[in-house]
Amino acid sequence: MNKLKLIIRREFLAKVKNKSFLVMTFLSPILMVGIGFLVFFLSKKNDEKVKKIVYVDESKLFTEDDFKDTKSYDYVNYTELGIEESKKKVEEGGYYGVIHIPQNDSLELLAKSITFYSKESPNISIIERLESKIESKFKNLKLTGFGIDLTKIEASKISAEIKMYNFSGEKSSKLINWLKIGVGAIAGYMLMMFVMIYGTSVMRSVIEEKTTRIIEVIVSSVKPFQLMLGKIIGNASAGLLQFFIWGIIMLIVSIVASSVFGVSMSEMQTSKMSPEQLEAMNNAVAGDKMQLLIQEIFRLPLVTMFVLFIFYFLGGYFLYSSLFAAVGAAVDNETDTQQFMLPIMLPLILGVYIGFATVINDPHGPISTIFSMIPFTSPIVMLMRVPFGVPWYEIAISMALLLCTFVFMVWMAAKIYRVGILMYGKKPTYKDLWKWLKYKG
Repeated sequence: MNKLKLIIRREFLAKVKNKSFLVMTFLSPILMVGIGFLVFFLSKKNDEKVKKIVYVDESKLFTEDDFKDTKSYDYVNYTELGIEESKKKVEEGGYYGVIHIPQNDSLELLAKSITFYSKESPNISIIERLESKIESKFKNLKLTGFGIDLTKIEASKISAEIKMYNFSGEKSSKLINWLKIGVGAIAGYMLMMFVMIYGTSVMRSVIEEKTTRIIEVIVSSVKPFQLMLGKIIGNASAGLLQFFIWGIIMLIVSIVASSVFGVSMSEMQTSKMSPEQLEAMNNAVAGDKMQLLIQEIFRLPLVTMFVLFIFYFLGGYFLYSSLFAAVGAAVDNETDTQQFMLPIMLPLILGVYIGFATVINDPHGPISTIFSMIPFTSPIVMLMRVPFGVPWYEIAISMALLLCTFVFMVWMAAKIYRVGILMYGKKPTYKDLWKWLKYKG
């Protein structure tokens, strides 16, 4: 046990004292927050640029009310100039493009013959906006032709809002589903990143010691299993410390950046809203919806989520790190690891895809349930399911399978590790790994 503690301490300090670790620990969150604000700033500046669009309406069906100027678009009527002359002026001037609506007695044929000309490929959102405007106009024209009063259709529109309650009579909200999706997705994504970053770190550490022949001295005084386990736990401790520091720094930087640049979450979400929409949203948020959201947050199984997050976080990391350590012991350089990396990473990637593709839409469906039981995908899929509420027996089965698989994989990886750690000069194959697993002694 003392030897294991020494190995864990050595691996932890070697990782923490590394200059790259210190630089990335304090620089990464600043860069991430900085990039986020830069993207927001650039997108905001891009939205502020008004695009001038010329229209030539030879059909005489559209009016100036149909092409009203907005915050982002100015419409100019060049119908009298004709399409050819308008194209020349648009090409010479500072216009974004010109839309040509030709003459045609059939609305169906006219809808298929409208053309947009521009110097460069137009933004797809602009084309969709124009298509929506034209479709709405033609729809109204057809309804009028059928003798239907448009004012009555407009007056007939009504919005429905379904109120949700559980069987105990407590009020629920659609917002809580988005909250559960966000919590589950962040937890699953964090686990995947942690395994990829620190699992490969264990592998590189083993390869480095093997190539420098330091490992030959180390294994003379400690068992290979203890060495492998110490490396895994030491790197995990350093990684958890780094994640904890990242969380604190990102929180501080976000608060400082918000106060300095005057950017708030509400501004990010409502920068494109009209004053009326913004006022309506603020009134809603300030009232029942915000109170309901806070209530729903506290109704989540927060303690259970935290405990399970720690269990699956560590269980998934130890499971995959043992495999990474075995691969590092089997090869002489990082290039040779590529043939063994895909089988290890594939279940991890599959878990992420399953989580986002099925858990979000159907957290209690058969696919979500099955993959939350499979040990190689359960750390990610189960973390995504937990906020939606999972029966205790499913959690118990999943945890038991993960624990048993973890113990088995560590034992199997240790058998490869103890043989491969002293093998040099030969590129291993899957056949060699199988022989090492059966080796006794």
